[in-house]
Amino acid sequence: MRAVRLVGMAALCAVIAGCASKAPEELAKAPPPPVMAPPPPAPVAAYAPQDMVVVTGSRISGDGVVAERGYFVPPVMIATDPGREQYDGKEVSPVKLTAAEPVSTFSVDVDTGAYANARRFLTQGMMPPKDAVRTEEMINYFRYDYAKPKDRSQPFTVSTDVAKSPWNPGTYLMRIGLRGYDIDSDERPPANLVFLMDVSGSMNSPDKLPLVKTALAGLAGELSPQDRVSIVVYAGAAGLVLEPTNDTATIRRALDSLSAGGSTAGGAGIELAYRIAEDNFIKGGVNRVILATDGDFNVGVSDTKALIELIEKKRDSGITLTTLGFGQGNYNEAMMEQVANKGNGNYAYIDSALEAKKVLGEEMSSTLFTIAKDVKIQVEFNPAVIAQYRLVGYENRALREEDFDNDRVDAGDIGAGHQVTAIYEVVPVGSKGWIAPRKYEDAPAAAAQAKLAEAATVKLRYKLPTSDTSKLIEQVVASSAFKTAAAPQGDFAFAAAVAAYGQVLRGDELMQGFGFGEIGTLAGEQDNYWRQEFLRLNALAGSMKGG
Repeated sequence: MRAVRLVGMAALCAVIAGCASKAPEELAKAPPPPVMAPPPPAPVAAYAPQDMVVVTGSRISGDGVVAERGYFVPPVMIATDPGREQYDGKEVSPVKLTAAEPVSTFSVDVDTGAYANARRFLTQGMMPPKDAVRTEEMINYFRYDYAKPKDRSQPFTVSTDVAKSPWNPGTYLMRIGLRGYDIDSDERPPANLVFLMDVSGSMNSPDKLPLVKTALAGLAGELSPQDRVSIVVYAGAAGLVLEPTNDTATIRRALDSLSAGGSTAGGAGIELAYRIAEDNFIKGGVNRVILATDGDFNVGVSDTKALIELIEKKRDSGITLTTLGFGQGNYNEAMMEQVANKGNGNYAYIDSALEAKKVLGEEMSSTLFTIAKDVKIQVEFNPAVIAQYRLVGYENRALREEDFDNDRVDAGDIGAGHQVTAIYEVVPVGSKGWIAPRKYEDAPAAAAQAKLAEAATVKLRYKLPTSDTSKLIEQVVASSAFKTAAAPQGDFAFAAAVAAYGQVLRGDELMQGFGFGEIGTLAGEQDNYWRQEFLRLNALAGSMKGG
């Protein structure tokens, strides 16, 4: 077997303890593997800057045989734990005057990590930090009753509907919904997956590495015979632990053999994982790196900006990146969300084995198989009909108007079965809005007056996975939809409730005192497990805030 050279700034501290004698049972039944004590770090004084050392570690081959391998590594560096979680929160989207800014443009987002992360805080008796809440990820955590595509000539359907706002008299909610076509498991093309696992000392916690093992062991159980999985680990350095295989038992034994210890050379791990993915690239298949970490990179390429630049260079190769966040205390959510965005993948936070099963089992097809890429939404409001508007969420997905028609500008991807929901809150002309009328404001242009039947035009641009040229979809929202709108009902009411939940957690002052009690009433009774959980979390948040 060929030698695998390690890259990184310190000795590899992933200790391979040997193969487990028994593969884990099904994901929902599997107890988390025991946490192994990290080995003591090598003293800094033992190495001069020019020194190189060789350490040995085990590697499990595709046939389950353990082989010894030499790892070539640079000097050890002792890292410090930042002791705090990192978020990159944006200000709540401001109100726009249609006469001045009639066009709103943003990239779609199918991430769900913010919802699960907020749930973690609430179940531990704390309100989530405002910067940790992204309302669009709250909304998109759930599925809605959007029509399926009739065929695959267009990869997703576009739905629009309008309802009166439950929290602002005189305003309306305009919902845009996208639903991708579904694929059966036997339709999915072969997958080349590289599990990139953080086994540094910061992962030595029950809600980190043991949960990573459970999550990825569950995904291994969903593989088909045509799929291949490799495992790359990183601590002070990065190394290949498992060469490509589709043997579930072998994958699970390799996972079970890992323990945590050392500093975190995440950048080196990402580089090696992409290299392994490129070496085993499947043309026409799914080629993806799945990064599982708390995001606490502290050796080598460690700041978010540098990591994003690295990921951007790699995404054009056809290899996408999914990030799975774990743990608390030193969790770097800002890095996790942003590198997934730039890697044309998606970001999820795993706070339990049940969430792991949802993300990597039930939703695996949409997580892995892209049906449309660089999906952008642009809404042009008619100033003769709509006076003011604001987009609920998507603050960190905003694009410039000129970016919409520019096929060189990157945007979000949609997987098979994925849904995307966006909600605007709008003020019709003649209604009292958030901003008072201006004394010197011009009347709407003749072109707007001539199209009073149109309140807005929704445009979408997307590329097919194998194309570099975008396609355009246009759909008009009729003014009559606002005249006949009633309070949101059923599915729309639940979506509005989740949107309100996110905005209230963010401290949005335009919610007019609409609180968790009103949110629960708006959501109504639910018979779906995940929606019922939302009702419990909302009630929990209300008990903490007193309403």
